[in-house]
Amino acid sequence: MNNNFESKADAAVLISDSNIISTSSGATVIEIPQPAPVIRIKPEKINVRGIYLTAYSAGSDKKITNILASIKKSDINAVVIDIKDYSGYLSYDSSLKMVNDLKLEQVKIKNLKALIAKLHKEKLYVIARIAVFQDPLLAEKKPAWAVKSAKSGVAWRDRKGLSWVDPSNPEIWKYHVDVAKEAIDLGFDEVNLDYVRFPSDGAISDMRFPFLKDQTKAEALKNFFAYFYEQTKDEPAYFSVDLFGLTTTVKNDMNIGQLLENAAPYFDYICPMVYPSHYPNGYLGYANPANYPYEVIYKAIKSGQERIAAVENNRSALRPWIQDFNMGAVYTAAMIKKEIKASADAGGDGYLVWDPKNIYTFGAFSK
Repeated sequence: MNNNFESKADAAVLISDSNIISTSSGATVIEIPQPAPVIRIKPEKINVRGIYLTAYSAGSDKKITNILASIKKSDINAVVIDIKDYSGYLSYDSSLKMVNDLKLEQVKIKNLKALIAKLHKEKLYVIARIAVFQDPLLAEKKPAWAVKSAKSGVAWRDRKGLSWVDPSNPEIWKYHVDVAKEAIDLGFDEVNLDYVRFPSDGAISDMRFPFLKDQTKAEALKNFFAYFYEQTKDEPAYFSVDLFGLTTTVKNDMNIGQLLENAAPYFDYICPMVYPSHYPNGYLGYANPANYPYEVIYKAIKSGQERIAAVENNRSALRPWIQDFNMGAVYTAAMIKKEIKASADAGGDGYLVWDPKNIYTFGAFSK
């Protein structure tokens, strides 16, 4: 008889930890105890110094090996991984019903849970990045949820030909809460929301938002922030949101719905994208702001800190996205170090580094 025990000793140990009961017929039944559920605890807060990885990079063993080798020689302690990018596809094998029903995944990371475990073994803090309202795939699969063209009545498209979903639709909010919770179940330490805004380029006057009704764009996004917070506040992870860099200095919502003060009560971190190359010529009196990374970022973070400090129920810290790519100027290690110093001097809480090609200037992040 085979009881699937390696030895009698193993069987004895197992039985000794079990409950032995007798039934009314006199038969003996051994109740094998079930393992206790794994309870995840929110990690201790750290000063995050992270780099961004596409799903392609994260899904490549060779790329990950090379990146980890470089990280070990640097001050980087975190990675941000795309689990849902601008295409709308999830990059891993999801268990969510809507994802499977609508075929919303394109697996680029074959075993995401194992990858997270590997990164944790290297003492790295791991962040899931989710692109929210720029979602051409969902706009195609759920046309009623798309931002509409007033002229044609079909999905509106931006200058790049990408369609968006209506940021004021609560069903879209729920979907992204579900994605965030699945990411946390897989082991991520933080969920980062990007493209949390209304579209900003293309034929703006042609856009129609079926669910906006009598709200302003800023009110719609604030309602999303509040909903997302209520649905996730007990999860064992942190939450961050990416905002345009100008949100720290501009007082209006720039017609995209983003107001710094509206996000402050609902996230652990606000991550303004303060890439100096993205500021308009003449900003702060500089003909080319990209040449002045320290001055541009210091102003952005200092101003942002002052504004969120005035929010009565603020719970956010500012952690900026900085650039490691050449646009407007060549970004050497010295230039990137100026970005990091500017944020620290102005009170920023760590930083995240963006390079769409994931080729980083690790000399800028020396220990």
